[in-house]
Amino acid sequence: MESSAPSRRLTRPVRLGQLVLGDGQPIRVQSMTNTDTRDVPATLSQIERLAAAGCEIVRLAVPDDQAAHALRAIRAGTCVPLVADIHFDHRLAVMAAEAGLDGLRINPGNIGGEQHVDTVVAAAKDKGLPIRIGVNSGSLEKHLLAKYGGPTPEALVESALGHVRMLEKRNFDQIKISLKSSSVPVTVAAYRLMSQRVDYPLHIGITEAGTLLRGAVKSSVGLGILLAEGIGDTLRVSLTHDPEAEMSVAWEILRSLSIRARGPEIISCPTCGRTEINLIGLAEEVEARLRHCDEVFTVAVMGCVVNGPGEAREADIGIAGGRNLGIVFRKGKVVRKIKGPDLMTGFMEEIEKFLEERQEENRT
Repeated sequence: MESSAPSRRLTRPVRLGQLVLGDGQPIRVQSMTNTDTRDVPATLSQIERLAAAGCEIVRLAVPDDQAAHALRAIRAGTCVPLVADIHFDHRLAVMAAEAGLDGLRINPGNIGGEQHVDTVVAAAKDKGLPIRIGVNSGSLEKHLLAKYGGPTPEALVESALGHVRMLEKRNFDQIKISLKSSSVPVTVAAYRLMSQRVDYPLHIGITEAGTLLRGAVKSSVGLGILLAEGIGDTLRVSLTHDPEAEMSVAWEILRSLSIRARGPEIISCPTCGRTEINLIGLAEEVEARLRHCDEVFTVAVMGCVVNGPGEAREADIGIAGGRNLGIVFRKGKVVRKIKGPDLMTGFMEEIEKFLEERQEENRT
């Protein structure tokens, strides 16, 4: 990627399965299944779809014994790093550790007292698992809400630090921290404060961000600010939608800041009075057909044969459409003219040819 990527805040390394989080390692993209964890086939199917879309860590809700008993079969069915999401019942955390999951997400304050925290920490140590302390504005302790007058950034940080101390007191330091709110300003301020207080890796996200469009916008604004300031070691875009959709938004956020890239970047103009083709449909079709392509390259879909090639001169491959005509270009140079209604077919032929040539170059 370009050298203009933001400089990262240095955090201590924490191992999650085969991944190392923090310590300058790549910012990892994660999500959470919305299947019933007790339904092993459905959960495994969604995990594999998420992985195919670019998800690198998957979190699973573990609400009861039946879900916990399903974890061993889920673990055996995928190599994707898995994190168990546990609330209130410390036994479920122990069962998740014994089932071979790679990490635990808990709130030590609601796990059932000091003795139960001891048990969970002992299980995590025994299996070499990290613990993510997850603090949400919707579940803050009542005394902190009273002290600060609501779920303020300071309240979120104080809650998380209290939980950190519970683990540190037990000589446990394989810790990740998240401080999430549905408010972008509150979330950003909380992570800024926390980044000044500890060097543990931070998992960033805007919780309960909303439906596809609204959630994507809120997440992009909030996570974009934090990432631009070098804050964040893992991230999740939380959407009221199919979890696979979270992957596209997450990777585009990382790409927009020149941090990481996955798959092609689609460059397309907003249309104007000179547009004489169905540019919106063409751009959406190109995006759909390339959705599962992992190769990193730029594709321009332009609606003007006059300015299109010039506007997307640096694109690896592109098309500029006019009346009954499409001009295909590479790096601004025309390589083919397509007439009639076959713009999509002809353009995809050129993209496939481009990818084959690139793969051949990589092999040699």
